[in-house]
Parts: sequence; C-alpha cells; structure tokens
Amino acid sequence: MKHVKKPDSIRVMLVDDHPAFRKGMAALIESEPDLEVVAEAADGLQALELFRRKRPDVVLMDLRLPGMSGVEATIAIRKEFPDGRIIVLTTFDLDEDIYRAIQSGAMSYLLKDTPDQQLADTIRAVHAGKHPLLPRVAERLAARQQRADLSQRETEVLQLLVKGRSNKEIGAALFVCEDTVKAHLKTLFAKLGVQDRTEAAISAIRHGIVHLE
Repeated sequence: MKHVKKPDSIRVMLVDDHPAFRKGMAALIESEPDLEVVAEAADGLQALELFRRKRPDVVLMDLRLPGMSGVEATIAIRKEFPDGRIIVLTTFDLDEDIYRAIQSGAMSYLLKDTPDQQLADTIRAVHAGKHPLLPRVAERLAARQQRADLSQRETEVLQLLVKGRSNKEIGAALFVCEDTVKAHLKTLFAKLGVQDRTEAAISAIRHGIVHLE
C-alpha cells in the first residue's frame, strides 16, 4: 500500500503477521486526517529493525508473532527507546496476556474488534503520553495483579502439567527429582488458588498463563 505523507501527522507503525489485516488497518488509519502509517512489520524482529529506521510515534503491536513475540518486541523496543509508545492490538483478552503486555511497557491494550473511532482516539491519547485502558481490560489487569507471579520453573512445570505429563515425566523433562516437582506443584497450587492438577490446568488455560497450540 502506498502511503501519502501528511504534514505534522502522528506516524504509526503496524506490527502483525497477517498482510490482509495490516492492509485493512493501514486503510483505516490513513483515513484519519492526522494519522499516517510509516512502516509495517510482519514479526517482532522486523518491528525492532523498522523502529530504529523509521522512529514511529506510535506502534500497534500484535501479541502472537513468529519468532520474537509481541511482548518480546515491546521489551526490546522500550529497552533501546525508552520513550517508544506501543499499543498492543490483539484478539486475546486473557488477564495474563494483558498483564504481560503492560509489564513489558505497552501503554494501552486493544482488541482487534475495537471500533474504528476508539482505535484512532487511543492512538492519539498514547501519542499524548496517556495510558488509556478499556474498563474490561482494566478489570482483568486488576484481577491479575492480585495473583502472585509464578517463577520461570513453576511456569515450566505448569506448561508440562497442562500437556498431561506425570510428575515423573515433568521431572525427567526438567532434570529434577519427583520431590522437587511436587514442591513446585504445591507452591503454584497456592499461587493459583487451586486444589489439584486438574484445577491448575484449567486455571492456566483460562487466564492465559499457558496457551494451547
């Protein structure tokens, strides 16, 4: 898509691995008199490279990307460019996804079914330094913030548990003994507020801690 330069416009970069979605989003943004698409990336690594070259004012970032994820790309961009303004635009509204996105440095979190005008207004608000969140997104973020963070090892145990692995199989995969696996399970059960393996698996999927491929 050929983009028309607009003087003094808010310069936007789109990051999504679906060309048809990027095309539609670019058309929507270009229809606004004060918004302009200056770059499009299909994955996180390309997003980082294009950010360095184009220095967009605002980035619309999908979460699920090939290679470097949207969260990883957001962290990388904000580490190199602390003033980078990023809005996550995704189909996922699970509380763990929202929490990870905001923790990574995203200033707002929108779903892909967000009305056009609300999307445009959010871009303007983020460009102005604000952190707008829809009520339902803010509620899920608040709910997630009440839960304790899982350690990396606890998350690994939970991922294997969701796949139906036994304690012995989990231990073998992580090179630890079964007693260590049991200790990790006890801790993560407490953090998730569940009683057993089945409840832990359901909670992990429902909250987006573990995604089924």
